[in-house]
Amino acid sequence: MSTAITRDVASTLGDCQLEFLERRPIDILKAMEQHRRYQQCLREAGAIVLTLPADPRFPDGVFVEDPAIVLDQIAIITRMGAPSRRGESLSIAEALAPFRELAWIAEPATLEGGDVMRVGKTLFVGRSCRSNAQGIEQLAAIVEPFDYRVVPLEVTGCLHLKSACSPLDDSAILANRDWLQAGAFDGFRVLDVPPEEPSAANVLRIGATVLNAASFPGTAEMLTRSGFAVRIIDISELQKAESALTCSSLIFD
Repeated sequence: MSTAITRDVASTLGDCQLEFLERRPIDILKAMEQHRRYQQCLREAGAIVLTLPADPRFPDGVFVEDPAIVLDQIAIITRMGAPSRRGESLSIAEALAPFRELAWIAEPATLEGGDVMRVGKTLFVGRSCRSNAQGIEQLAAIVEPFDYRVVPLEVTGCLHLKSACSPLDDSAILANRDWLQAGAFDGFRVLDVPPEEPSAANVLRIGATVLNAASFPGTAEMLTRSGFAVRIIDISELQKAESALTCSSLIFD
């Protein structure tokens, strides 16, 4: 059975970090309700959901994917590229400590979990505005003894690697290849997002279900035609904070 660590939405979410989006007003109460429905989706997909309390000191704290990378053998606590977010890591480390041995990314490296996409024993890692070469090198040194292969990728046009791609299963990847270096996924089946939905490449696979944001109906239709069991969920207010579906949970067995 899977465990999913989440954090409740802070009342300060409107002060979130933004890189590629213009700031728009966020309906905080609606964002909180959308997040509760997201958590319920995780439960209905079979996960045990552990919820950390909101912390108004950290507007982006709901996006628990970024402070950590959880593998079968170890959890890596990242050093986030946004300095204002680094205080989020301690409570995430405390939540993960009962489940995994911890390792830490150290200065001057930066690395955010949104830049790390696991497919089997391969970790695709984005070199982005939030994750640097030293972060990728440190991650590789930590995980290679456990037989993981780290594949660095250049990311352009979006916040994180998983803004541009996400795994559908161990052989298929949903992607917007305009935001990735060419040939990144040789050997994999790549499903391209519709041109009119360039931000749709982040979906969340949990169990037999693929969660798809309601903002991207064309992608949901394409995935359904391709044989995936799709569940649509509205995260429109959270998306104003430059988030996507994988951002709000850390899921592991």
